[in-house]
Amino acid sequence: MNAKPIIMYSRATCPFCVAARNLFKSKQATWTEVSLDAEPDKRAEMISRTGRKTVPQIFIGDFHVGGFDDLNALERAGKLDGVLQGSIEGEAG
Repeated sequence: MNAKPIIMYSRATCPFCVAARNLFKSKQATWTEVSLDAEPDKRAEMISRTGRKTVPQIFIGDFHVGGFDDLNALERAGKLDGVLQGSIEGEAG
């Protein structure tokens, strides 16, 4: 369970979005998904918030994680659990 809300901008068939979903499921985390398939107007919001055009774009609380590679880097560094629980701020790079 995560202490901070997770928001993920995504597309249904994006393999990196699927990988992010699977990682969150493995952590028993809950997240809110903003589907750019269902709400294409949200793409401009995502770009404005992140400066990036690719999906997924993930936020944990106010922290912009970035994409799946950034999320996975936090996991490999042993920091993702702390970020999810709100005990540490993440550093994607």
